[in-house]
Amino acid sequence: MKVKHLLLVTLLFVNVAVLAQKKHEWKQVSSGGYTYKYVTGDPTQSRFYTLKNGLTVVLSVNKKEPRIATQIAIRTGSNNDPADHTGLAHYLEHLLFKGTDKFGTLDWAKEKPLLDKIDALYEQYNSTTDTLKRKEIYKEIDRVSGEASKFSIANEYDKLMASIGSQGTNAHTWVEETVYEEDIPSNAVEKFLAIQAERFRNPIFRIFHTELEAVYEEKNISLDNDGRKIQEAMFKNTFPTHNYGLQSTIGTIEHLKNPSLVAIRDYYHKYYVPNNIAFIMAGDFDPDKMVKLIDAKFAYMKPKPVEQYKGPEQAPIAGPVVKEIFGPSAESLRIVYRVGANNTRESLLASVAASVLSNGKAGLLDLNLNKQQKLQGAGAGIQQYKDYGMFILSASPKQGQTLEEAKDLLMSQIAVLKKGEFEESLIKAIVANYKLAELQALESNGARVAGLVDGYIKHQGKEWDKDVSVLDDMDAITKKDIVEFANKFFADGNYVLIYKRKGEDKNIVKVEKPAITPVETNAGKQSPFVKQITATELPAIKPVWVNFATDLQKSKAGNAEVLYVKNKDNSIFNLYYYFDMGSWNNKLLSVALQYLQYIGTDKYSAEDISKQFYNLACSFSASAGTEQTTISVTGLQENFDKAVTLLEDLIENCKADTAALSGLKNRLLKARANNKLNKNAIATALRNYALYGPKNPYNYGLTDEEINNIKAEELIAIIHSLLDYKHRILYYGPKELPAFTASIQKLHNTPSTWTVAPEAVKFERTSQTNNQVLFAEYDAVQADIFWSRNLEKFDANKDALVNMFNGYFGGGMGSIVFQTIRESKALAYSTYAFVGTPAKKEDNYTTTAYVGTQADKLNEAINGMNELLTDLPKNENSFISARKSLNKDIETERITKEGIIFSYLNAEKKGLKDDIRKTNYEKYKALKLDDLYSYHQQELSKKAYTYSVVGSEKNIKMDDLKKYGELKKLSLTELFGY
Repeated sequence: MKVKHLLLVTLLFVNVAVLAQKKHEWKQVSSGGYTYKYVTGDPTQSRFYTLKNGLTVVLSVNKKEPRIATQIAIRTGSNNDPADHTGLAHYLEHLLFKGTDKFGTLDWAKEKPLLDKIDALYEQYNSTTDTLKRKEIYKEIDRVSGEASKFSIANEYDKLMASIGSQGTNAHTWVEETVYEEDIPSNAVEKFLAIQAERFRNPIFRIFHTELEAVYEEKNISLDNDGRKIQEAMFKNTFPTHNYGLQSTIGTIEHLKNPSLVAIRDYYHKYYVPNNIAFIMAGDFDPDKMVKLIDAKFAYMKPKPVEQYKGPEQAPIAGPVVKEIFGPSAESLRIVYRVGANNTRESLLASVAASVLSNGKAGLLDLNLNKQQKLQGAGAGIQQYKDYGMFILSASPKQGQTLEEAKDLLMSQIAVLKKGEFEESLIKAIVANYKLAELQALESNGARVAGLVDGYIKHQGKEWDKDVSVLDDMDAITKKDIVEFANKFFADGNYVLIYKRKGEDKNIVKVEKPAITPVETNAGKQSPFVKQITATELPAIKPVWVNFATDLQKSKAGNAEVLYVKNKDNSIFNLYYYFDMGSWNNKLLSVALQYLQYIGTDKYSAEDISKQFYNLACSFSASAGTEQTTISVTGLQENFDKAVTLLEDLIENCKADTAALSGLKNRLLKARANNKLNKNAIATALRNYALYGPKNPYNYGLTDEEINNIKAEELIAIIHSLLDYKHRILYYGPKELPAFTASIQKLHNTPSTWTVAPEAVKFERTSQTNNQVLFAEYDAVQADIFWSRNLEKFDANKDALVNMFNGYFGGGMGSIVFQTIRESKALAYSTYAFVGTPAKKEDNYTTTAYVGTQADKLNEAINGMNELLTDLPKNENSFISARKSLNKDIETERITKEGIIFSYLNAEKKGLKDDIRKTNYEKYKALKLDDLYSYHQQELSKKAYTYSVVGSEKNIKMDDLKKYGELKKLSLTELFGY
């Protein structure tokens, strides 16, 4: 499962008030035999129920598609971990996927005595300090666990959820919350509730020592993740006597090595009680029926008093408190101020002040630092919790700039804020842009649920009226309020300063690998509970196909083809200029479009243009991919003409700015240098090398010398001539097609004859005939291992087969790969394998497999994946589950809005004239397990692969890698091309 990490720029779930609604008040009504509360003017129209046993149920109806986003939220997280068992809440979250005495087991009567023995052995292990005795006890734990696994069924929960068509099965733990997540078809409600009611009734902590190893791996991943280390340092130093800072969610290494199943069970009984749980759903359902069903299924839960953690009041930060973090990634810094409790006047003012500083377009940091390229990048935002929050300023230095210089630039903008050197209208624009963002978010079930969960965790939903009215409250804030707040809040030295420096972290102590014998997963076997759930088919939901002839309209605007879909829901428009050319046609095109962000015209500076777009509650973007280029504008239709005119004027009349180009060159070179410090970027470069060889899409680009020699005039020429190249106009918005074409023809001129685009560069794929190992050095505890192989060209007739194979083989937690590598052998936290489908008909399928593991488990991990690539285990029940899951995904998927246009464009690239899902839907029904086996034997088994390994030579033996193929160590210059 995942540990929740909040973004530095928090996306506040602030809801759009109906304009006529002056107040947001709680009301209470009864319907269907149940009483609920709601807040007037709440656009989510959420109903808040409290059942007799204290269980909170929050329901928000949205019938855009036949699916329901669900999160079961428990108001407890690492804050409530016992001080001597940190990481416990996170452990428990993992164990809620292991089943009960009714599912996840073949024979509970025989399994229980063995699990009881394991409990006792862990208590003995936990209290033993002698190293040799601990090893003996763990050996016995491993032996008894192996015996117990003969009666357990791994991942039966995940298979259950897949069988009813659930998507996004997951969970997360954070400081104040543990949340279990599903996205289900609307026809699967009763089965879903039956599964969840059983899941929480009596969870059994089986297959514990292999799951514990997965948590060890997660801890080791965090030791390699400089971002997580920065986050922990912020908490620790901002809240020195509060559990926010005293306890990390993953826990200490010492506590991870000494788990107690007894303590975990006590925690479950203490906090997993109905008066501490909320069932939150958004989607297609009848709320009267839904609450009745939930009540019937969860009435067995008995309430208990829950004492929530309330940390001590934190003394003012006497600082600045300066801390240094070391690691291999690029340098950065954080400045952290402590904010008061949630939904206070201080937290509201802090949120507005953060947006005045940084809103992505027209904030002080955006205009004065980012737009002027004084830093590689800067931002500000709030992380808000119940007791306190953090006001975070972040920056990355550009080339030749120290962290201290970057810090001074951030502080200079705090000084500007204190002086009030910003326009009063900025606050109104911030509110308008929030309204637009939340109007868009309301269309998403997931966004609705996320906001409601946040409200439940922070205040049990009791202050939803404040959450709904926050935009009105923001709108009432004046510039004077912000200036007074800033001068009081940003006092001298009352902050924590975190410098993330590049260098060796000498404090890393990895979680050592214990000896684990692979356990039985009993794949393909089913408990009686699962057989009962899956015995009856769900009511049918008729799939809806995209009809490109009717769902999409075509027209012309000048010489450009128009692809049009009407927005019937709201007043938002999305406009795109779509070009079938990109950086493979012209390496400077991407740079030119980046340059466009930092230059102005004869009339307006770059900063003026940003402010104008922000004041219109509109935005534009321009980017060049490898083969496509897109320029887009989005916002309210009432501002369509002004926004498009502004964009057209910028493209047509932008002028050279040598200072802006100098800044861009600096930042481009710094970004390239930073990529060489990024483990994921290195892995991507390796995989491209594996599939294409030395000349590949990833390292095709400008050299440092070419960047330094770029002239402003040549970039301006590219921008000015861009609209002369053939492009299509894509529009999703409320205007009727004739009115739109008439409008866009006036605003957007096209030439009578298109300029022919330069021919795109071609890349030849490698043909793997012998095993090869590519290695790139990176200072890490973990080893990332990828398998790559090029397959045949795209074949629409095989699309269904490939999709089915992926779902069965390595596409999720119920897949063969996950069950074997993680559940049985405990070799990785993350592992997967799939056949990648190309985006266009001329391209190839590719095989990709992955294991992220401790370096000392590298050989076991490689051999484990190789066994699966050679021999595909046959499991009829898993196959049936994968097929059901695919069909239910199609039945409930609704391609809408501009998705229709892009679906058409994607089909066009593959040479398809119709929605391929319609053909696949019928083909899935006819496929058999033997078809997958034959495909595996033909395409994957006993084939040559290129292994790409990222890790440290301090931890990985090169002689080990040579066992798997010819070893080639690659330098970063070879990988990145610069």
